Amino acid sequence: MIARAMLRYNAHMPHALKPHPDSPPCPVARIDVDVARPRAGGLVLTYAVTGRIGDLLLPAVTAAARRDLLWQHTCLEAFIGVPAGPYYEFNLSPSTQWQAARFAGYRSGKEIAVATTAVPIETRLGPERYTLQATIDLDQLDLPRDAAWRLGLSAVIEDTDERISYWALAHAPGKPDFHHADAFALEFPAVATP
Repeated sequence: MIARAMLRYNAHMPHALKPHPDSPPCPVARIDVDVARPRAGGLVLTYAVTGRIGDLLLPAVTAAARRDLLWQHTCLEAFIGVPAGPYYEFNLSPSTQWQAARFAGYRSGKEIAVATTAVPIETRLGPERYTLQATIDLDQLDLPRDAAWRLGLSAVIEDTDERISYWALAHAPGKPDFHHADAFALEFPAVATP
């Protein structure tokens, strides 16, 4: 197994997602994610998708609400956890719908994170650039506060031909798997205990 270099949180540097090697050709040229911590318990993620935006299937904006199976279509995602421990998956749809689930370990012990309040999502659409900004309240996450946290950033992109490509900070060997430890490639300081 190859040891992967861990990225360190840097408030002044966007993080580029890479397409999975098995993904089909895609109208997207680039996806960058800006990670901001405006306060210790807050996380603001801004995904910037660059390319032929008109060739993407973007769910229409609707009332913001919790919804399952968002990852089956264009969806931007964040995974937050601790090494070899519990983690959260956030699905952030261009529709402004969202979902949050907690896992006890790798793809196990899944439960809907009902204590997580709404995740505000704002979007902007242009011919060559699409942005989605989401704000996550880290204080609501049931994760150890005495260790660095790891963040996995990813995207599921569906085009108008209904082909799906998978993007992430880092990919594990094999098929796309955003839950794999290798995908949690960004380390940032834990939330301070209040």
